[in-house]
Order: sequence, then structure tokens, then C-alpha cells
Amino acid sequence: MSFKKYIKAVGTGFKGNRDLQEDELIDAITKILNKEANDAQIGAFLVGFRVKLESDDELKACVKALRNFMKFYEVKDSIELGYSFDGRVRNPFLFPLFKDILKQFYEKNSDVKPLNLVISTDKLQPAKLGMCTKDLVLEYDLGDNIYTFNRENYLKPLSDLTSLRHELGLRTVFNTVEKLLGVAKSEYAVTTAFHKPYVKKYIEVFKEYFENISVVKGAEGSPEVFSDGKYWQKIDEKIVETSFNLKDYGINYDRKYEHISLEETKNIINNPDEEIIKLSKFNIALYLLFSKRVNSLDEAWQRLN
Repeated sequence: MSFKKYIKAVGTGFKGNRDLQEDELIDAITKILNKEANDAQIGAFLVGFRVKLESDDELKACVKALRNFMKFYEVKDSIELGYSFDGRVRNPFLFPLFKDILKQFYEKNSDVKPLNLVISTDKLQPAKLGMCTKDLVLEYDLGDNIYTFNRENYLKPLSDLTSLRHELGLRTVFNTVEKLLGVAKSEYAVTTAFHKPYVKKYIEVFKEYFENISVVKGAEGSPEVFSDGKYWQKIDEKIVETSFNLKDYGINYDRKYEHISLEETKNIINNPDEEIIKLSKFNIALYLLFSKRVNSLDEAWQRLN
């Protein structure tokens, strides 16, 4: 099919727009990744598609199309952490501190089934200009329980769209679906949502690829918590919301950054204070809960401490 047909479907306005069928959306994304459409056509489609608002079925089809291009690995006993590929500016990254926490935890809790963390990396994507996971994964020894996968290796056609996405400077459908593509065939996954309607959307779109998906209200599009929040899980066909308060766990973190630099982040990681360590432990506690290693967040916290 001509790619112009897909631009017309999403870019002719309220009366003319329509949802694409699964085979159409897969064909459109396939043409984009194969560069069978030119940059102007790709840009027009991506902008129109976002303005139209993608349906859940269209997002599912987009995931299927991307997975057709992927190289998969297998990391057993793992949870995929759905970090955003756009920049982080207001908080440091915590994941380089998880190595020692996990090691100490399993030295003292041999009865708990092992858990591996899976993180994907790539070049910085729009729409923020800040740090991304790739800036740190090569800087630190992440230990035996953290696996990182570079999208330039496992999904190169999407990575190769980076420069075009920066020319657009906008969030597109790829920002919505790229965080949890299941590169390591993990049993569990956690991603983040700021707007509640996206909770159900994420669970619906990715449910066939994971045994269980959790959605947490995390920081800047990543499954790392820095403040009071909540998480959602689908239990008995219902989405259950659970709130948490960091002070209940003795955490009193209140730092704010306007635009934290990579060097500031490295300094925090290299010289973590008590509150940063506690925050890191709390995030590990969430992952232990989300992967059914413990029965409650309180149990995970007590075991970690």
C-alpha cells in the first residue's frame, strides 16, 4: 500500500481521521523502520498519529510491528524496568546503587527467589534534553543481577530514527510503546504513568508479553520513586490502586533540581548519603513486591533493612 494512505488516515482532521486496522498499522510501522517512506512522510504520519490519539488496538499493533524487528534474549527470573528514553533533568538515577543492595539482600535472604533487573538503553530521545540510562551503564559495574541491553543492537531500525525524532522535537507513538518491548522475555515488568488513564492503557497493551505488569507513579517517566506516590496492578480483572508514603518507611528526601547534570548525578552515586541509600532500597522493595518475591511492601522493606 502507498504510505500516503496512512498519512491521510491520521492527518486529515476530525472528520476525515480514522483508526488504522492492525494490518495497516503494522504495515505503516514496517515501512517506517525499513525507510520505505521518506523523512517528510514519516514526520507527517507520526505527528498526525499523535494528534489523532492512538487507540489501544493501534498501540498493540505498533508493539507487534516493533517486535517483528527485534532480537530477543532471555533473562530468567527477571523484571523489566521500563525507563523512558528521553532525558531526565530533575532527579539523579538510582539504578547504579542497586547492585550492592541486591547482593546484600540475597546474602541474608536465601529463601527468596533470585530476581534480575533488565534495563534498556539507547541514544537520548525527545522531548527533554537531559541524562539517559546510556550515560551511566558503561560508567559502573552493575553486578550480576542487572542486565542492560542496547537498542542499537536489538532494535537498530528504531534507534536509527533518533535524529528524525529530534528534528520533530515531539513525543510520538514510539515514546508510548518503546519502554516495555520485552527484550529479555522477562516474567514481570514495571513502567510508569503520570496520567491515570494511561495505567489501564499500558496494562492492556503489554499484558500478553508478561506474566504481570505493575505501573508506578515514578519520576520523569522512569520506575524510580523519589516521593510519595502510588502503584497500580491488575488483580482479579480489576485495576487496584495502592498508595505509599515515604515517611512511613523513615525516608525524608526532599531535594529538588532544576536541571541536574551528569556530573552531579555521578557524584551522588559515588558518594550516596543515607537518604539516597534508603530511597534506593525502597525502589528495590517495590520491585521485589511487583515480581512476587514478597507478600507485601512492608515485608520487603523489613527484609532489606
